[in-house]
Amino acid sequence: MVLSYILISVIIVSCISFVGILTLTLRQQLLQKLILYLVSFAAGALLGDAFLHLLPEALEQGPISRIALYILTGIVVFFAIEKFIAWRHTHHAHVKEIKQHGHRSFVYMNLIGDATHNFMDGLIIAGSYLVSIPLGISTTLAVVLHEIPQEIGDFAVLIHGGLKISKALWLNFLSAVTAIMGAIVAWVLQNYVENIAFNLSAFAIGAFIYIANSDLIPELHKEKQLLRQSIKQLIALILGMLVMAALLLLE
Repeated sequence: MVLSYILISVIIVSCISFVGILTLTLRQQLLQKLILYLVSFAAGALLGDAFLHLLPEALEQGPISRIALYILTGIVVFFAIEKFIAWRHTHHAHVKEIKQHGHRSFVYMNLIGDATHNFMDGLIIAGSYLVSIPLGISTTLAVVLHEIPQEIGDFAVLIHGGLKISKALWLNFLSAVTAIMGAIVAWVLQNYVENIAFNLSAFAIGAFIYIANSDLIPELHKEKQLLRQSIKQLIALILGMLVMAALLLLE
């Protein structure tokens, strides 16, 4: 039963990779506005899931000191992953000046980074379901909302890197499928690692806090927005939190 929920959830998350096709069907200006609102909504959903769902569950299962340790671990791990990806991107950007295929190398490094991120998402989703099905559903929704703007951006990078549309869609989907691998790893490890559900739930809190505050919210500050647009972004952020609050009714 639980395994079915896990697999269905990570398959849905993997299929979100195809949303990148929107970059070809929408005008660039409209797409940019849409992404910013999606980013605001996703940031609210991640923070809402972290503080309204994951944290209360974690507090019921273990001491605050252990929870704090795993939250910090989640923040550090995602910081390290993004630092590594950024370093590789910078490295290949310099190679580009020397080699003709440097730009294509950057594209594949983007795919590797995305695959790593999705693998971690699979671990987190599975860990949440191992705690409870409602918690797994709320965490899956938070991940899906975060993945939509990210996958749109990733697909745009692949197209800009010279890949054909069909190949870009296929490779982006393959990098997303690692979420399924992450979920299976978490499911198998539950038989060998004590309290893995608790550990992954607390880890997810740190991951979601880091993603929301380091990746998503800074994107909203890069361009000076009109007061009206800023208010809309604030409303989208709050709506993301309210959606997570509404899901408490499932628990």
